Amino acid sequence: MKVIVPLILVGFLAQVAHFGTSTFGLHSLFGIWIPYFAFIVFLTGFVYKILDWAKSPVPFSIVTTAGQAKSLDWIPANNLEAPHNTMGVVLRMALEVLFFRSLFRGTKAHMSEGPRLTYTSDKLLWLGGMAFHWSMLIILLRHYRFFIDPVPGFVTAIEAVDGFFEIIVHSPIHDVTLPGLFITDLLILASVGFLLSRRLLDPKVKFMSLLQDYFPLFMILAISISGIQMRYLTKVDIVGVKNLIQSITHFAPDSSITVGPIFYVHIFLVSVFAMYFPFSKLMHAGGVFFSPTRNMKNNTREVRHINPWNPDIKIRTYMEYEDDYRDKMKAAGLPLEVQPAPKETAPKAEPVKEKKDE
Repeated sequence: MKVIVPLILVGFLAQVAHFGTSTFGLHSLFGIWIPYFAFIVFLTGFVYKILDWAKSPVPFSIVTTAGQAKSLDWIPANNLEAPHNTMGVVLRMALEVLFFRSLFRGTKAHMSEGPRLTYTSDKLLWLGGMAFHWSMLIILLRHYRFFIDPVPGFVTAIEAVDGFFEIIVHSPIHDVTLPGLFITDLLILASVGFLLSRRLLDPKVKFMSLLQDYFPLFMILAISISGIQMRYLTKVDIVGVKNLIQSITHFAPDSSITVGPIFYVHIFLVSVFAMYFPFSKLMHAGGVFFSPTRNMKNNTREVRHINPWNPDIKIRTYMEYEDDYRDKMKAAGLPLEVQPAPKETAPKAEPVKEKKDE
């Protein structure tokens, strides 16, 4: 059920947008107002999560290290594996965000002959994660051409590199040149398919997977398929799409612009995904920067880490305690740092001698 339910839900959402526009003509609802609402929900939820993490105190110095920490001058320190300054933290965080360094070191466990638990490298998972995230980033940058005119130069350069494959169909009448094939379109399908099959075929991963693990994968797969269908199979009015998106981004929506139903399916799925994003595990995209195991310095030998949760209380030293109870501690035979001052004794009065009568 944890696989079937999200699959049916994604299919239902796609059908809602398709019939809502093709049958009932709700183009403004699915093409303008729902994207506006989705953007507000996404922005509000994302900012709320970031601010909540930013103000959360870190009670302990729990930075994760994998190398020699800084100690004595004659011991070489590894500032990338155990960063003791800001530059080391920035470099390690950059490697983590851009190249998934910790995932590259990941291992997988399986039972071998014996039986014996064996750990082996899992570079295939790292490669699938890299392909998925980098493809997603490049696709998002390519879509920037719909939001601004003229198209920025970096977007054109990305499209030129990503779409250098050209497919020509030869026929007896004339040759037909298909739209340039974007490599990231293939990579996003292959990587999502790999991540999905891993959850379905690996018994350990399947046992740990939940419904909310399958739903975003099916959503991304449906968004990718609808976008690829618009480009290569079901043609849509690209000029109309750009005019509609620019009218929305300039807060002057033009409800007279209508495009094919597949476009509204695509943008509706993107809107639902955007609303789901801040309240799901996908927020690791922003949360990685607030992970204390990654963003803290390994400088506990140089700087004392004070727990911000500690209450502001008056500290009572031992000497203050002994000053209050010194006499009682002396009487009980307890050791003292300072011996009590001897008490002054009054001089004894001499007995008064009675004078005898002479």
